[in-house]
Amino acid sequence: MKNIHYICTLLFGVAVILFFGLAYPHHLHYQEQFQLFLFDSNYAWDIVRLPGGVADLLGRFCTQFFLFAWTGAFIIGLLLSAVQLLALRLVNWGRFYGLSFVPSFLLWFFLLDENALLGGVWAVLITLLASWGFDKLSGKLRNALLVVAVPLLYWVAGPVSIVLFLLQAIRLRAQKWYYSVFVLWIVMLVVLAFFVPVQTESLWFGVHYHRYPMQFPTSLWVAAMSVFVLVLLMGIPKLSAQSTKLSTPVSFGVVAACMGCLVWNNANFKAEKIMRYDFMARHQQWNRILETINEEMPNNQIGVTVQNLALAMRGMLAEQGGKYRQNGIAGLLPDVDRDATSPLPTSEAFYQLGMINVAQRTVFEAQEAILDFQKSGRCYKRLAQTNLINGNYEVARKYLMALQKTLFYSDWANETMALLGNEAAIAKHPEYGPLRKSAYKENFYFSDHVTPEMLESLYFGNRENRLAYEYLIAYYMLTGDRDRYAKFIQTTKN
Repeated sequence: MKNIHYICTLLFGVAVILFFGLAYPHHLHYQEQFQLFLFDSNYAWDIVRLPGGVADLLGRFCTQFFLFAWTGAFIIGLLLSAVQLLALRLVNWGRFYGLSFVPSFLLWFFLLDENALLGGVWAVLITLLASWGFDKLSGKLRNALLVVAVPLLYWVAGPVSIVLFLLQAIRLRAQKWYYSVFVLWIVMLVVLAFFVPVQTESLWFGVHYHRYPMQFPTSLWVAAMSVFVLVLLMGIPKLSAQSTKLSTPVSFGVVAACMGCLVWNNANFKAEKIMRYDFMARHQQWNRILETINEEMPNNQIGVTVQNLALAMRGMLAEQGGKYRQNGIAGLLPDVDRDATSPLPTSEAFYQLGMINVAQRTVFEAQEAILDFQKSGRCYKRLAQTNLINGNYEVARKYLMALQKTLFYSDWANETMALLGNEAAIAKHPEYGPLRKSAYKENFYFSDHVTPEMLESLYFGNRENRLAYEYLIAYYMLTGDRDRYAKFIQTTKN
């Protein structure tokens, strides 16, 4: 029977991996780009000193691997499978074996939200692991450790650790003294509200379970509390009958089909497509972008912006831009919104055009708009580049020193650090040299709305800036300004 159990767990884990690896990879990339995990004691302490900090730190550690989608998918599959195995060991599920997968499916549902943080999954996993451990104990030692463990686990995993108390209350329902621990738990939260620098609501519902600090992570709490509810139900004698060889796969199949439909129907594949364009722009995959838009033209602002950037990078925007779906001049260089996501593709266009100061400001503001106040590895890298191009070497050094403490950005940071102050090396660099040459030669007022005068200044400041030429021609064509277009063409011939 155990072999069947392990096979079902393996099938579930494989399904999770395939889903996030094939259908949802860019949600993982999205998660990675809005955090900066540092191998630094001060960074770790700032996290673990808050309730649920250990789970949050483990979540952030794992999220850095989401830079590689299949690695991230494997981590999620492993965590959700571990949750299922722990749920399996908390009670005799009998012929209702498939219900042991419900908490893991609900956590899968939780992770469909691009702003759901992996620390929440770790919090549930740690809580179930502690509950399983206490089930192995008995007597006065168990009672004494429980009194200590309830507040300690709260600090490690956050408020979902209340599930430990509830599960042990089932085991010890004949011992009324245990309910006094619940009173102590509430008193602890009231006291912490005066000393911990977070919103009082976060102490009750979770500090770092969701990127929106004030949003209640409903699906995470449903997943956590489902363990208690199911264990309580399985305590009913009529439901605890032993399973048969047939009932185990059947119950698993029924739960998998029902919960799988719930997951698939609630997955945000529209957002996945948008994130895909942003990912390709981030990694400058211009040919892949062109292949993508030839298969299916984008129908969103970010997709059109990335489409036009790829066309311009391949020298196709001026002549072939009209063949593709456009969004007026807003599809070229749209006005920058004050959020953490939409400005990033636009800032990539600013950067490639040579509008370095504008790109720098846009990326900085995007990073500051991250809702849970984390920093971004993607933004830090770009801020280091823009300051390097502008000759602000000490500012660039600050960003590079932080990136040196990361796992996947450290090699790039070490290589770039050698360029600081080395004017000759920067001039010869295949990326930074041309961008420094293309940058504006004079200062002027810049608004969020790009004008043809700005693009003209870029082009006439450096006529080798072909990208500025492409964008300027596209601008005239999209606005229907024939007179200015004719004048510009005539000027370029002289």
